[in-house]
Amino acid sequence: MQPMRWLAMLLALSGCAPLSTTTDPPSLPAGPSVVVLGIAQDAGYPHAGCRRSCCELAWRRPELRRKVSSLAIVDPGSGERWIVDATPDLTAQLRAVHELDTPARVFPPESPIAEQLGLTGILLTHAHVGHYTGLMLLGREGVGSRKVPVWVMPRMRTFLESHEPWRQLVALGQIDLRGLEPDRALRLNERIAVTPLLVPHRDEHSETVGYVIEGPSRSVAFIPDIDKWERWDLRIEDLLARVDLAYLDGTFFADGEVPGRSMSEIPHPFIEETMARLSELPETERAKVRFIHLNHTNPALVPGSAAEREVERRGFAVAREGERIGL
Repeated sequence: MQPMRWLAMLLALSGCAPLSTTTDPPSLPAGPSVVVLGIAQDAGYPHAGCRRSCCELAWRRPELRRKVSSLAIVDPGSGERWIVDATPDLTAQLRAVHELDTPARVFPPESPIAEQLGLTGILLTHAHVGHYTGLMLLGREGVGSRKVPVWVMPRMRTFLESHEPWRQLVALGQIDLRGLEPDRALRLNERIAVTPLLVPHRDEHSETVGYVIEGPSRSVAFIPDIDKWERWDLRIEDLLARVDLAYLDGTFFADGEVPGRSMSEIPHPFIEETMARLSELPETERAKVRFIHLNHTNPALVPGSAAEREVERRGFAVAREGERIGL
């Protein structure tokens, strides 16, 4: 049997529609924007060691593979670029930032910022492995950067300053830790501000935050990791009311998704739960939600799958790598 016919049959059996041929990305909006650099949970897709059908499909079709959840914030006017979270996929995500069709800011030779990064800085959400371990690539064995600004919350700062190899990055001046305060806006430049929001999560090593990113015309929320919505002192409905778009934790589609493991140990809001909770909102509010940080077991990871079609039927969406939202 021809290989492509075999793959088509495999897709049909899995309930997945074939992917359409990709085209060149559209030009960036003239103003600031956010760009999705990854949509998968901390370990990516396919997942390390997974030999089940959920990952076998991605091993056989490289175009289905997904990088760990992250956003880029870019301002074509100034050439400045930031990323939210330094993931294990930082190498590929830096390349994606480099290839954006907007010029990077040219730093003078004496600038302490590593020019080859093409970054103005990094904002971290918390100390789980998919969200900060890409920092290792800035060290001696990697970029060998100098004073790359990294914005962190207080416990996250203490974690990085107190544990190797992260402490070495600080001691050698390869990263420059800068403080954040909850609910207090940080102005990245005259057109962009970000506000960290404390969220409940498994905070073994640091607190956890999401961000509201505000530009001249629009605002975007990024909440990739959170425990159940009812554990948060901010109603998710109220957050949706104050932003134009929200990338929300969609780690798991439904209960029982991880065989042999209690889902109570990883209490993310299931996509089914979030859709049920928000089902009575107007269509315009539901359309703001794009699920991100999807685990390898999540059937909505596969474009055209029955799970993704159900998300769309109910007025929501799954985030797509490379999508760009003007601010």
